Amino acid sequence: MNQNVIVTCAVTGAGETTQKSPHVPVTPKEIAESAIEAAKAGATIAHIHVRDPKTGGISHDPELFREVVERIRESETDVILNLTAGGGGDWLPSNQDPATGGPGTDIQLPAERHEPIGKLLPEVCTLDCGSLNFGDKLYISTTSWLREQAKLIQQSGVKPELECFDTGHLRFAKQLIHEGLIDDDPMFQFCLGIPWGAEADAETMLYMKNSLPANAHWSAFGIGRLQLPTAIQSMLLGGNVRVGLEDNLYVGKGILGTNAQLVDKVVGIMGGLGANPMTPAEARKYLKLNNPFAKGVPHE
Repeated sequence: MNQNVIVTCAVTGAGETTQKSPHVPVTPKEIAESAIEAAKAGATIAHIHVRDPKTGGISHDPELFREVVERIRESETDVILNLTAGGGGDWLPSNQDPATGGPGTDIQLPAERHEPIGKLLPEVCTLDCGSLNFGDKLYISTTSWLREQAKLIQQSGVKPELECFDTGHLRFAKQLIHEGLIDDDPMFQFCLGIPWGAEADAETMLYMKNSLPANAHWSAFGIGRLQLPTAIQSMLLGGNVRVGLEDNLYVGKGILGTNAQLVDKVVGIMGGLGANPMTPAEARKYLKLNNPFAKGVPHE
């Protein structure tokens, strides 16, 4: 069991959840404030997406990321920032021409996905390690694109969190390590229970854990009602945990929660089992993270 646990809060995501809960933050101000509240509740890392402030829908606007980052960094609350670099991967075939994308398609090239990371230099960013039938959409992240994106992240000095939605993603993440595109001890996130990726169960988690390189750090999350059981199972197997409104809206049966409430609940369960959340300062040292914000304003 892991007794000194990195707690990630995935603050908002990009899914169609804003109509289901009033607690899902939309504007940069709301996202930053929710991340700060989660940090005060015990979150070590805040995983950040941004949304269109007018529609609540998906956005990749670097200026929205900038506002969130600046608001958090200007506050007195310390938290490690993990910006998504997996945006712009949704593809749905057109009914008229299946060789082209239809309504709902949203594709970015690796350099576009990396733009907020290169400009803002968070401590961590995600790298989605493969394509996947993601619900009714296809999420596209080809091997050539992943190699290009991994190189961009490496050159920026940001640590990639290798997101694995299926076992094949884990295989390719290890290939990136083998090719020298991932520096230092690798950091993995097992993304479980998403249709139609790996199952959110103990057997799948154990298999993925046992397939990791010896020096890897890892975490796992489940979605919906499986969020807390998956988090605690991860901790019991020696991993770290992730909760938050990106993955689950409820703090109890039928009770909509906030990010801070979800963090507080998992930290309370951890405490009952003799585990504590790692502080951001401890995690920066443990994960060998750069902290460019300690040196001043991020470069362009």
